[in-house]
Amino acid sequence: MHTGILCYNGRFQSCSSPIFSADNRGFRYGDGCFETMKVYQGRVLLEELHFERLMASVHLLHLEMPIHFTRDYLMDLVTQLCVKNKVETLARVRLSVFRTEGGLYTPENNTAEFLIQCWELHKQVFELNETGLDIDIYPESRKTCEKLSTIKSANCLPYIMAGMYAREHELNDALLLNTHGRVADATSSNVFIVRGNQVWTPPLGEGCVCGVMRKYLLALDTTLHLMEHPITVSDLENADEIFLTNTIYGIRWVERFRDNSYGNATATILHDLLQEAVL
Repeated sequence: MHTGILCYNGRFQSCSSPIFSADNRGFRYGDGCFETMKVYQGRVLLEELHFERLMASVHLLHLEMPIHFTRDYLMDLVTQLCVKNKVETLARVRLSVFRTEGGLYTPENNTAEFLIQCWELHKQVFELNETGLDIDIYPESRKTCEKLSTIKSANCLPYIMAGMYAREHELNDALLLNTHGRVADATSSNVFIVRGNQVWTPPLGEGCVCGVMRKYLLALDTTLHLMEHPITVSDLENADEIFLTNTIYGIRWVERFRDNSYGNATATILHDLLQEAVL
């Protein structure tokens, strides 16, 4: 059992203390969203993008946050929590937001509650993976291409099943396709491929999560041509490089997809640019 401290609706308490009742809507229906953030030297990296995505998700789900729930308020709670758990040097933080209990599928109200947790991270998260990832496609589920597909929903079953598939087949990760048979994203990452001097990642309309690292890279000032472009399985097979991105690890390069192997020259360049820009 985790014996640290968590923050529930702005109050700090032991992780071992009960929080929810059996009527919690996040537990019952996955009625909520979450945000994963990285804290380094006492500050949340890319905090503006995280808060922007959180508020967009809250709006899509018609959740009503407390009136005092500002960016400064949230970041102050995150910082305090990391200090209380002595992980402010480098930590993973998860913010879960869910509708307050009441009702069946149709809620009785839209009031939101929130929970913040944190865990220590190893400094290796700042390093580009030495050994490339081995990935494949999870064949048993397809992501829909609609606006709810872009949020980090509390309902993560497709990603859970894809993660189990990857483990059972001794893979490092698995990709999910959308209903058109094109690439959406990976279990906890966005997908990029390199073709010549172009770097592609699926548009949000392809069913991928609106990743913070994805958004940051697309706006990065670089001579590389990063753009949104649909990605087919054939594109994966014929790519020069494939890499995955998320908030915690930044960039991880892929060495193998099925019978195809890849290098990491562009991934290395972007990784170095990212470290200089963010830290």
